[in-house]
Amino acid sequence: MGVGMQFTSTDYLLVLPMTLLTLFAIGILLIDLMLEQEQKWANAVTAFIGLLFSAKAVYNIQQWLGSRPASYGLMQTVLVDHVTLYFFYLFLAATAITILMSVRYLEIEHESHGEYYALLLLSVVGMMCMAAGADVVLIFIGLELMAISTYVLVGFLRRDRRSNEAALKYFLLGAFSSGIFAYGLSLFYGLTGSTNLATIHTALRQVLGGPYEPIAVIALLTTVTGLLFKIAAVPFHQWAPDAYEGAPTSITGFMSVAVKAAGWAMLLRVLILSPFRLGGLVAMRSIWLPVLIVVAISTMTGANLAALTQTNTKRLLAYSSIAHVGYILLGLVAGSATELNADGIKGILIYLLVYTFMNLGAFGVITSLRHRNVIGDELDDLNGLYSRAPVEAVLMLVFVLSLAGIPPLAGFYGKYFIFLGLVETHYYRLAAIAVLYSVFGLYYYLKIANAMFMRQPERGEERLPVSYAMRAALGVTAFATLFIGIMPNRFIEAANWALGIANNPNTAKLIR
Repeated sequence: MGVGMQFTSTDYLLVLPMTLLTLFAIGILLIDLMLEQEQKWANAVTAFIGLLFSAKAVYNIQQWLGSRPASYGLMQTVLVDHVTLYFFYLFLAATAITILMSVRYLEIEHESHGEYYALLLLSVVGMMCMAAGADVVLIFIGLELMAISTYVLVGFLRRDRRSNEAALKYFLLGAFSSGIFAYGLSLFYGLTGSTNLATIHTALRQVLGGPYEPIAVIALLTTVTGLLFKIAAVPFHQWAPDAYEGAPTSITGFMSVAVKAAGWAMLLRVLILSPFRLGGLVAMRSIWLPVLIVVAISTMTGANLAALTQTNTKRLLAYSSIAHVGYILLGLVAGSATELNADGIKGILIYLLVYTFMNLGAFGVITSLRHRNVIGDELDDLNGLYSRAPVEAVLMLVFVLSLAGIPPLAGFYGKYFIFLGLVETHYYRLAAIAVLYSVFGLYYYLKIANAMFMRQPERGEERLPVSYAMRAALGVTAFATLFIGIMPNRFIEAANWALGIANNPNTAKLIR
């Protein structure tokens, strides 16, 4: 092996979080063979410990990085900067809550297998590769590792036809979109002679304006199509409602936050937040920015209208999730309108953080409804929930009001910074449309509140059994949703830290 290809201590440090998760995933598969059916909860404990070890490794990278903006590893293919670390923590937190939600749920479904937790950990390894990729090959490998793990998890309820159908649809559409994405990346490789994002960024400036520009435009459009599919933006959202409805409810929550955050990490990395802050395809911003504006408006319009008619809670929250993608896309529009508008990109990071807690909390309540012969994912299953489980009903109300962006809950600040970014970059009409749709979305969230508090329960006054792990998951998500809403400064500073923005003591922290 040549000197340039030696595995250094820096490489070891930067890939340790992923390595630990992989080892724990393999360990779970081995331990599972030796466990009796009533001991399967040990798999969840092992997976949770693996996440803690990985979180410690991420913290070690943070301490080692110090005030430096970034560090490269594995022959310039891995880039770990503050944005990468921010997403690492987000993935680990979302997965930890998902594990707490899953333990009792899998027992009820009689699907308590070690493979479930191993696939969860392996999907996080893929997400970390997507967030830390400075090379499109690593990003694509991470994407496929995450996607394949998620396909299996969506179809994990083997005796449920809806779960099988959802997994097959998700797999076929996902494979198709990955092919389009790979085709776009291969064209960029042909044009620039490199798979490194920094090199592609530099080489594209020479390609544009030349005879190969039409090929560059085709490469851009196919690449952006693949990216928009992964975040479920209209018109590439068809997989989301079916996959969300058919998947195990705990996995629906996981997909809605962690998988979507990974898609956003990849999209930001490829389009603008490449090495040295600006890179990747930012040279073609004049082409992809109008596309994103059209897609953002289409996404908010289509998803909000579709959500109005849903009677299945998981499908309603799926369309709600798609609508939120539209708002976040506006943050990207604002963030890339000038060289780099900090408030737009900051809005995306804060939005993904608060969305993780409030959406996982909402799916946690729906998961807790699953008991005996009640699936619990229809809107009618929420009827009279306050009389059967008052704590869960109040928590669900907190989560849906936060999703609607009502202050002083966490969801308000995600929208606040995105709207602020739009106003600062003079996209006043887009800001007005986004505010209008936020009010519009309040209607279908209040349908959930109406069912819980105003209607009579259809199955008597039977109280819901809630496990300790589920209580912990709901407690954490509710506390975070309220705490971020009431005391947001610490989390705004975390987003500032991720983007390398120094806090200005002369300016109100809510504004900068």
